[in-house]
Amino acid sequence: MSFQFDTATATTPLGGGLYDTPVEDGWDINGNANGGYLLALMTQAMRTECERPHPVSVSMHYLSPAPAGGATTQVEVVKSGRRLATVVGTMQRDGKDIVRSIGTFGDIDSSLGPQHNTLDVLDLPAYEDCPARAFSGGAPIGLGSRLAVRLHPDDVGFATNNPTGRAEVRGWFAFADHRPVDTLALLLAADAFPPVMFNLYGMLGWVPTIEFTVHVRGVPAPGPIACRFRSNAVQGGFWEEDGEMWDSQGQLVAMSRQLALVPLAQTQ
Repeated sequence: MSFQFDTATATTPLGGGLYDTPVEDGWDINGNANGGYLLALMTQAMRTECERPHPVSVSMHYLSPAPAGGATTQVEVVKSGRRLATVVGTMQRDGKDIVRSIGTFGDIDSSLGPQHNTLDVLDLPAYEDCPARAFSGGAPIGLGSRLAVRLHPDDVGFATNNPTGRAEVRGWFAFADHRPVDTLALLLAADAFPPVMFNLYGMLGWVPTIEFTVHVRGVPAPGPIACRFRSNAVQGGFWEEDGEMWDSQGQLVAMSRQLALVPLAQTQ
């Protein structure tokens, strides 16, 4: 079976570390490609080049908006060791940089080594008991049409102009076409939820990401991914968002952090 996400992240090697990486339509927020989707698209080219199966840690800086259209990605393997490989990459369109990224790739086995985790396992209502993500006009468009995200009932106040006053959003991540969530898809999951700022200030519109990092901690078991995103500091026109992602077996499978701009005029 061909899944939408696999088609949208398909890359074609052109030689010399250059890949054809078109930005597909329908993975956007208001016309601009979602940041997690761009991270996954570039990561696909980077892991192909270094021939390692999983992204262990990937960071991306966003330089310009990316509506659907053609793009190429130049990648370089900086170091390839026995266990890990480090790769850098730049995505361009018409000679203009869209994003730049650096990532470490290798095998992932969460059972290896000492085990210590003080995080509380995320306890969500069942997937079926969480409301579907609210969309403008009631119809899923863009990225929302590709996903089957369900939000915690206590975290949907922003959608009815009743923000909770708490910079937190929790819920379930899954694909609308039932594609299994693997380590590449975790990069999309880390940026697929409404910004937690919405539950502080209401729906602000576009909240531009400056930098985004995802650490993959395990290979997910089958089923939806339980996610929690929250922010502790809004200051100087910037805010951070920290994420945790847990699989159906209660295993921590990814952690994320992004730094973004606050639309100042709408929070004053």
